[in-house]
Amino acid sequence: MPIHDLAKDPSASLAALVRTEPIQERSAARVDALLDAAAAVVDEIGFDRLTTAMVAERADASIGTVYRYFPDRIALLQGLRERAIGRFRLAVVQRIEEVKPATWLEAVDCSIDATVRMYRDEPGFRIIRFADDERGNEATGEFAGETVPFSHGLAEVLSENFGLPAGEELEFRLGIAVEIGDALVGRAFIASSDGDERYITEARAVIGAYLSRYYS
Repeated sequence: MPIHDLAKDPSASLAALVRTEPIQERSAARVDALLDAAAAVVDEIGFDRLTTAMVAERADASIGTVYRYFPDRIALLQGLRERAIGRFRLAVVQRIEEVKPATWLEAVDCSIDATVRMYRDEPGFRIIRFADDERGNEATGEFAGETVPFSHGLAEVLSENFGLPAGEELEFRLGIAVEIGDALVGRAFIASSDGDERYITEARAVIGAYLSRYYS
């Protein structure tokens, strides 16, 4: 799997969530503005208190404009989540291209770098739980946005580009690594927008030690 294929187009994921598919550039910009407003509100007061009226006010739009694209606050939060996940995957690809890792462990570390960068720079990112994206609907095997989990794409990248044995075991272990990183990196940003480096360092160490047990 080419590294670029690890990324997914955020607009493609959003198309399944918004009431009017943002095909035209103007509509896409309006959807982004609404999600930017939602992200700003979430960062200030949390997602539990978010309302469509708050988003409309912050975006300087009418409530009708919000409802044109998002039927309720849940759809807004889902849209924010899908966009953030798409941007995260793109950030992973960009980081890999920057670092040009020589080993699979360095490539995994690039994904941690991208996660930290998103927590610091992407408004509203703290509400995202990547472990949930990995699990999808466990009863049906379906995933949000009709995409495969990140661990699946990363497994293909590590297999084809760094020689790790392909298969379900690799994907399973990378899924475990995502759970670990989701917990520890998320914990690092609970009290600080810069992140507690102790938790970030431990996330790298624990994930590296876990995966190295199987792939030396």
